[in-house]
Amino acid sequence: MQRVCFRLRVDPAHLSEYRARHAAVWPEMLAALKETGWDNYSLFLADDGWLIGYVEARDDYASMQRRMDLTEVNARWQAEMSRLFDGLEGAAPDRSFELIPEIFHLEDQLAAAHPHATTRKAHDVD
Repeated sequence: MQRVCFRLRVDPAHLSEYRARHAAVWPEMLAALKETGWDNYSLFLADDGWLIGYVEARDDYASMQRRMDLTEVNARWQAEMSRLFDGLEGAAPDRSFELIPEIFHLEDQLAAAHPHATTRKAHDVD
């Protein structure tokens, strides 16, 4: 599994439409995302238009994107959404992500510091 974070800028004039589109994503798009390995996928949208995305790629991000490129629904979704972004100039939104490198992950560091301990979650009870 690979954790991926990205950002992209939604045109502030289209924030309401962008939010509405993502409140009711097409069922076939949801299915395609899941089937192609987009696990634990979230989008966060700031009022200034910055969109932050997080996804856990089942295997690796590049393979996941290639599989999604093969779906007809993704081509339709990207064409519909592209006009809502700033500065894409005809590029597909899902090919315009600025990937943000991960520099810290709590569980990785805990495992490295205590390789033989099991990590308890804060919500676990005795």
